[in-house]
Amino acid sequence: MKLNNFEQFNPSICISGKMNRLNRITAKIFRKYLSPFNITDSQLTLLFVLTKKEAITQKQLSDFIMIEKSTVHRNLIRLFDKGFLTKEEFPIISITNKGKEFVNSIIPEWEKAMFEIRNILGPDGEEALNIVSSKLQTKNN
Repeated sequence: MKLNNFEQFNPSICISGKMNRLNRITAKIFRKYLSPFNITDSQLTLLFVLTKKEAITQKQLSDFIMIEKSTVHRNLIRLFDKGFLTKEEFPIISITNKGKEFVNSIIPEWEKAMFEIRNILGPDGEEALNIVSSKLQTKNN
């Protein structure tokens, strides 16, 4: 059996693999700062969005942050259980005062993680990241 594709195949140049590795690296840095708060960066992203939008449906939230509805749902359940969110006006999800206070308390640690990553990337690396992000998001919206 001859497998011609294997001869040309080089997984080290795979864009998806590179992006996944970068995601794991940045997630590790964020975990270092967020672990005392017992929250994941995905859950924090949901809280950040809800502090700005205040009220949104699960589908809108999923579409906005480009995460599958099932993943959003799992994270929302944890945030409801902590009292950070409410669904009193279902299907609208809102952040509670407790959730807002929590976000306010975690922002300094989030800023430390951002500072560490920015120091690693440097201005040119952050600009390159912004360009890649913009191009991929424009093409997929």
